[in-house]
Amino acid sequence: MSKSKGNEVGLELYRTQLLARYFEQRASDLFLENLVKGTNHLALGQEAVAAGFGVAMKKEDYTFCTYRGHTHTLVRGAPVAAMFGELMGRECGILGGKGGSMHLTSVEHGAMGSYAIIGAQLCIALGSAWTAQYKDTGQVTTVFFGDGTTNIGTFHEALNMAAVWKLPVVFVCENNLYMEYTSIGKVTAVEHPGADRASAYGLDPIIVDGNDADEVYKAAQDAYAKARAGKGPSLIEAKTYRHQGHSRADPGKYRPDEEVKAWLAKDPIPMYRQRLIEGGFADKDLTALEKEIQKVIDDATEEAKASPPPPLDLIDKDVWADGGAAWRN
Repeated sequence: MSKSKGNEVGLELYRTQLLARYFEQRASDLFLENLVKGTNHLALGQEAVAAGFGVAMKKEDYTFCTYRGHTHTLVRGAPVAAMFGELMGRECGILGGKGGSMHLTSVEHGAMGSYAIIGAQLCIALGSAWTAQYKDTGQVTTVFFGDGTTNIGTFHEALNMAAVWKLPVVFVCENNLYMEYTSIGKVTAVEHPGADRASAYGLDPIIVDGNDADEVYKAAQDAYAKARAGKGPSLIEAKTYRHQGHSRADPGKYRPDEEVKAWLAKDPIPMYRQRLIEGGFADKDLTALEKEIQKVIDDATEEAKASPPPPLDLIDKDVWADGGAAWRN
């Protein structure tokens, strides 16, 4: 195989997509085994978005995401076993088992939280972007959100403030065509809920194929270069599709069968695998990589399963900023 930079990036994008896909598949299995505490909002089918941005960003950059945030946290380098442990409410969890599926956070990896309140992360992300601008660190904040978020106030407030202050922040709308159970097109006055609003804040309308990791990666690179050059924010709308319902409690029957079938045919994983083969990678090498990633998932699963539930005194820790639970007036 060629070891050119382009091929190295391509292989890393595939590796990252695989890790995300296998993680989500296992998370689904663990839920069905009644080992996941609470529900699960899976990003099966949307892995190319997380991979494209995750590979493009620098280690010191920041990420904010939604309750559908397993993959966005994972691609920042969060330990797989700790991720599974958090979903299962185990002591080894990345938050000691207290956060669960919808509140994944790993500050040391730049993953600044998953947020269950729609749009809450957008304005919070302005804080990390403003800090980076003020301290001139060169860091960029990426904030992910769903298509439904574009119709609430915080979306517009955050975009306006970011544009006025020229903050180093990249807004990424993961448009999977549906809010919770409602088609975004039925409740939105414009065709593209993210991109069509960009011009109102002096930003370019950017739409990418969210199932094509190369296209996502290129858009991320451009947005990061712009932000690091002090030229302000970008708004990117990535068109994608979730393979399952909104959560594990949702069978997703409101989506037309023909639509689901068409989008399943655009699955980013097999599509990218074929691209790598056409680019000169050997099938056996990709198969070996797939087995390697699957073993990572299997080993991490067993490690998390072997971890005990967290001790009860953990409930009093990390409640306030000083790490404790004592109320201070």
